[in-house]
Amino acid sequence: MSAHAPLGFDDRLPLLGIAAWSGTGKTTLLERLLPALEGRGLRTAVIKHAHHGFDVDQPGKDSHRLRQAGAAPMLVASRARWALMMETPGQREADLAQLVEMVRPLWPDLVLVEGFKAWPLPKLELYREEVGKPLRVAGDPWVKAVASVPAVAVPEGVDSLPLDDVEAIADWVAAWPARWPAEQRPRGVIGP
Repeated sequence: MSAHAPLGFDDRLPLLGIAAWSGTGKTTLLERLLPALEGRGLRTAVIKHAHHGFDVDQPGKDSHRLRQAGAAPMLVASRARWALMMETPGQREADLAQLVEMVRPLWPDLVLVEGFKAWPLPKLELYREEVGKPLRVAGDPWVKAVASVPAVAVPEGVDSLPLDDVEAIADWVAAWPARWPAEQRPRGVIGP
C-alpha cells in the first residue's frame, strides 16, 4: 500500500479499481468497456498508473520548454483538449488520493482506476489462467468481483463475471455507482 494520504471516499464520486497482472488485458478491456458505459449514460473518468517514466509532451514544444524551465504545473490547452503536466521528482509513486481530487471537480459519474492495485479501494479483478499468476481476491478484501477466463471459485460476497463478455462486465460496472455507498469498505467489515 502507498505511504500517501488515504483515499477520501465520497458517496458522490464512485471509485472502482481495475486490478490485474500485466498481460491480462486491462487496457484492452477498458477500450471496449468505456464505449459500453457511455452507451449506458455514464461519464467515466480513468486514472491509469504507469510503471515507468512517460511524457505526454514533446521536446522542443513551448509547453515542454516551459515545464523544463520549472513550470509546476504546466497546463496546455486548445479548443479540442487540455493537458496538465506536473513533475513529481520527490515521489516514489503516484499519489492516487491526489489524482482522485484532480478529477473530482469534473464530476464524472464513475472513476475507474487502472493499476494502483495495492491501494485500499474497491476493485474488479481481471484474471486469465494462462498469465500464470495467482488470483489476488483471497488476499485482497477490497476485490468486489472477479472477471475471469476460465471461471474461477471466488469467496462469498464476491461476484463472478466472464472476462470475455464485455456486455456483462459493462452491466456490472454500470450498476456500481448505485452500489458505491454500501461498498466503501473491504469485505467482512461491517459498519462505518
